[in-house]
Amino acid sequence: MISKGMEIASKGMNALIDFNDTIANNIANVNTSGFKRAGLTFKNIYDSAVEKINLTQNPKYAQHTHLGYISMGSCMNTLTNEFSQGALNRTGNPLDIAIEGDGFFKTMSPDGKITYTRNGAFNINNKDMLVDEQGNYVLDVRNRPIKIDLKQGNLRTRGDIIVGEDGQIELNMDNTRMPLQKLAIVDFQNKEDLISVGHSRYIPNDIGINPELQAEKFTIQQGAIESSNSNIIREMVNMINVSRNYESLSKFMKTESDNLSRVINLARVNL
Repeated sequence: MISKGMEIASKGMNALIDFNDTIANNIANVNTSGFKRAGLTFKNIYDSAVEKINLTQNPKYAQHTHLGYISMGSCMNTLTNEFSQGALNRTGNPLDIAIEGDGFFKTMSPDGKITYTRNGAFNINNKDMLVDEQGNYVLDVRNRPIKIDLKQGNLRTRGDIIVGEDGQIELNMDNTRMPLQKLAIVDFQNKEDLISVGHSRYIPNDIGINPELQAEKFTIQQGAIESSNSNIIREMVNMINVSRNYESLSKFMKTESDNLSRVINLARVNL
């Protein structure tokens, strides 16, 4: 039973290490635009039945009373992302675009890989294409890269770029608005299925099972950026709790190790 207790404690310590790594990543991205904090769920490796044995004169007919189950250790089950709304920070930059409500921007890398993000810190590259901070193309409702050619309307500043609450992009030309493309704002029925691929970008685990949907409950805010929903105070409290639990298990491991050493030494003396 001593070795079994040490095995259970070691599994718990490994699970706490995974939890601590997740918390550290949340803290590191507390100032990352569009970042969504991650959380861990745990599961029992297996449960062992606990029974009380009421002995009789004949052990063959001993009575067993079921008392319940005891966990034989836990491990990481799933890593999930919390897609709650982050605060909107006003920047005044017309190419900073935030989603208030549901949905994601849809982006495509130069090699054609599709990702989804809430980070709307966009820019216009040297080919007049709207891109994110990593140079991925921002897509419209028809899955086309969005082109904003300021020279087309002889515009002097990016302040003449107007993005409506529905994502429609227009150019303000002498009080006449020329419509361009419309931002694709998509959503997913099962957000827990989304996997982080870095830089506040996500992809579904299986696009066939969890396909993208047209987002409905959203409003586009131009000149704003959605901040991370990771709260430094909350994460620090979680880290302190993990540290205390890990320390308790570590002390238990040391005590059990000392007891096991005594048992081994005692057995050697009696040989």
